[in-house]
Amino acid sequence: MNTSTPPNSFLSVGSRAEGQRRADLGNGTYLNPVFAGDHPDPAILRDGDDYYLTFSSFESTPGLIIWHSRDLLNWKPLGPALPEPIGNVFAVDICKVDDRYYIYIPIIATAVSPDPAAPPQIYVIHSESMAGPWSEPINLGVSGHIDPGHAVGEDGHRYLFLSGVSRVRLSADGLGTDGPVEHVYDGWRYPDDWVTEAYALEGPKLTRRGDWFYLTAAVGGTSGPPTGHMVTVARSRSINGPWEDCPRNPIIRTWNAVEPWWSKGHATLFEGPNGQWWSIYHGYENGFTTLGRQTLLEPIEWDDDGWPRAAGGDLSRPLPAPTDPVEEPSHGTPLSDNFTEERFGIQWSFHAPSKDEYLRAAIGSGLVLQARGTSPSDSSPLTSIVGDRRYEISVEMDLIDGAQGGLLLYYSDRLYCGMGHDGDAMTSYRAGRAIPYWREPAPSTKTIHLRIVNDSHIVTQYYSTDGIEWTRHGLRFNVAGYNTNTADELLSLRPALFATGTGQVRFRNFQYRALED
Repeated sequence: MNTSTPPNSFLSVGSRAEGQRRADLGNGTYLNPVFAGDHPDPAILRDGDDYYLTFSSFESTPGLIIWHSRDLLNWKPLGPALPEPIGNVFAVDICKVDDRYYIYIPIIATAVSPDPAAPPQIYVIHSESMAGPWSEPINLGVSGHIDPGHAVGEDGHRYLFLSGVSRVRLSADGLGTDGPVEHVYDGWRYPDDWVTEAYALEGPKLTRRGDWFYLTAAVGGTSGPPTGHMVTVARSRSINGPWEDCPRNPIIRTWNAVEPWWSKGHATLFEGPNGQWWSIYHGYENGFTTLGRQTLLEPIEWDDDGWPRAAGGDLSRPLPAPTDPVEEPSHGTPLSDNFTEERFGIQWSFHAPSKDEYLRAAIGSGLVLQARGTSPSDSSPLTSIVGDRRYEISVEMDLIDGAQGGLLLYYSDRLYCGMGHDGDAMTSYRAGRAIPYWREPAPSTKTIHLRIVNDSHIVTQYYSTDGIEWTRHGLRFNVAGYNTNTADELLSLRPALFATGTGQVRFRNFQYRALED
């Protein structure tokens, strides 16, 4: 065990020191991803010169953070559409009809029906502004389907397309159904010898261009083999079909595992600035599936027959920006937090919280978490999405009335690593459990500083009683396997704070620093 301060190479400089990777290179080009870190199932809405985006939030609360941009590269958060726990939320769709905004939301295990084995239900929320406030969720009574895609047909009626691909007609106000769920499209079939996870026809998104409705769908499975997930297109002159498959399907796919982005899928086609068309979708970064599904932006061209073609080529290289920045370029939000604001920063969310989770926390002179559970697995840690391959996190904590607090890299309640302290002794965690044979000789103290460095999957930990002199934890970890193909959950590895046992933990001065590649 060494006593030392982490070397200066751990400290980065420039715009990345407080945030994550930015796509906008500042020279008229951009480099994917446009949203680094776990931002899966992007749902986008163009409203004049404004663009709005949200992603699957799964069991995180607050959920469905709404983002706004005018240039497709620099995005700022407006706030959560779901501020309280509601269930497992994923693959939504956003639309605007008659000056009102709608988000259609598949939910599993809701607060009303917490049975995780129950089939998913489709809900809707609505608002006069994308910044909210949003209505309470309304259950549409559509069961057993996911991935809604809203469309208004040439007949003026509103429809939701669903996984499968099925469809249900909506009432005029979009807050109920007006007919049965019906199967409307069988999907394009890839050759049987292609290496995929499963066929899994899902993610239907509808776009209208000229006289045609274009239906993009995802097939091949979301994770598993890197060549699985893909984007297919079909079109029809009527919302009622028949649907004609694109002769060049799939228009987007990872063809070889040496490519920089794997499992590309769940795409939406849309018109951007200056009449240029785009596709926005998610993919895993080759070698960094721990970061989750990241959001990619690729230009679309149209052939003489009216079919779309992905025109981005090698996505490891810069591409021309969609437009000049409308205002001073700024993307995302800083991840560091001194916890002096009397509200949660937009970067934070509880993992799988209970309905009364916010009663556990108070913010002002630090973040005070009421202890819950017996380990990180049942403590509902407070997490933050990161998108860098190399980074450092640190926090100071006060332990009150017998609580254990700690700092983790957290994938799920079954897979995490890090360290906790209860005032008397340090507990080490690896692979989702305490390590019973490891007793770190950390000092007995009620105030301690913790630091974790994740250097391209190699994790080194430190602790300190004064925040100046640091002792390196005796164990290092390799967390490359902390990903969906290990844990079978579509999540990502995130920094996390936790409090277990009895009493409280006060956290101060959380710091995030990206490390230069």
